[in-house]
Amino acid sequence: MSQEIKPPQESEDIYADLNEWHINVGGQKVVAKRMGGRFRVRKWMGMAVWALFFLMPYLRWNGAQAILLDFPNRQFNFFSTSIYPQDVWMLSLTLLFFAILLAAVTSVAGRVFCGYFCFQTVWTDIYTLIEGTLEGKTPQKAKKFNDAPWTTDKIIKKVTKHGLWLLIAFLTGITFVGWFTDIYQLWIDCFTLQASIAAWIVIFMFIGGTYIFAGFMREQVCFWLCPYARLQGVMYDGDTILPAYDAKRGESRGKLKRGDTTDNRGSCVDCRICVAVCPTGIDIRQGQQEGCITCGLCIDACDDIMDKTGQERGLIRYASHNELHEGKKEHALWKRPRVLVYGVILLASSSGIVYGLASLSSTEFNVLHERQPLFVKMSNGDIQNKYTLKLLNKTKEPLVFQIGIEGVEGANLVNSDILMVEAGKAVSRMALVRVPKKQLTEPLQPIIFKIKEVDDPNITATYKSMFIGPK
Repeated sequence: MSQEIKPPQESEDIYADLNEWHINVGGQKVVAKRMGGRFRVRKWMGMAVWALFFLMPYLRWNGAQAILLDFPNRQFNFFSTSIYPQDVWMLSLTLLFFAILLAAVTSVAGRVFCGYFCFQTVWTDIYTLIEGTLEGKTPQKAKKFNDAPWTTDKIIKKVTKHGLWLLIAFLTGITFVGWFTDIYQLWIDCFTLQASIAAWIVIFMFIGGTYIFAGFMREQVCFWLCPYARLQGVMYDGDTILPAYDAKRGESRGKLKRGDTTDNRGSCVDCRICVAVCPTGIDIRQGQQEGCITCGLCIDACDDIMDKTGQERGLIRYASHNELHEGKKEHALWKRPRVLVYGVILLASSSGIVYGLASLSSTEFNVLHERQPLFVKMSNGDIQNKYTLKLLNKTKEPLVFQIGIEGVEGANLVNSDILMVEAGKAVSRMALVRVPKKQLTEPLQPIIFKIKEVDDPNITATYKSMFIGPK
């Protein structure tokens, strides 16, 4: 049966030792105990998102890679849509959206990105799962295995572990490169040793980085290399919910023996299971710390102990500072200025992205007027202006355009009015426009260049320029 625990009278004593943090600086290897629970399930669900990283490059669309960040040809291909440098503002909005989304989520629920989605956390969790399966799933079993004399069985397990680690690192590297070049051809090039130097450099960098960071450095990357671990503190406020230890209910802590009750002390039985399951090795009972990645695994562990000791769950739970220390409920999201500002930026950036995608055209058309000279007077009195037409074909097929001009009476195009552009290519073309002198009523007159695809009249573009004549 759960029991109501009365908090001690002297609150100063409750938090007296909460500032005595212990940070593992690498001298001791963290071997986290694995336990089931609802937050472990959520962690697996968050980690599963990375399956898209490995699978998406293999999707094909109309005979080509569905998603390809083609830097050599200066285009990003997403199924039937191609993004060119002229549309880079959408990429900027996309980066802004995810940056602000990260800040917004952190201000609401802490470092959930670190705990559930961060590549360092995910790869480390997979590496430690392999290590635990082969060498021991608890710190004690792992220590016993590593301290044991070298035998054939131990050598096989060590070789298998490091082999699987390197395999995952290699798949990570080749998949990353596969987002920027055709991944099927990349596999062929790698096996035939025909891959480019740049591809090999990136693959080996990812092999080394993944193997070292996830296999050996682990939580040290979060402590000493990750800048987000430093920035996350300024994104919190009193209403941010984080995994937290309820010291008023838990203190004073003490071991619980068979037949004992918690009538005269706190709910914490000092089992340290919350420390054993923490992937960064911190003690959540000592307060919020830099090493906490808000994964919630300590909540699963503590709830399991509460169930076994017949106490109410929630000694460690997601809670805000205002709830734990001031007895207040969190403010609704719409009452928190910081969240509202984040929300406005997210809405604006996402609206811009949707508008950009909806308004993507098949072409990009520009006209530049020649500055030197502004015009030329022909022997028959006609006035000639020179323009440079720049046309980008954003489709996957070659297009043939017919050029027309409007706005100036009697204007005619001297050179050819047909322009062909290869798929995904840009061309520049000089255009000479002549107007009889008697037709010029003003020294400056607007002139409109129009292009229309010969076989598809829906593909059109216009550009307004000026025709310049003598005063």
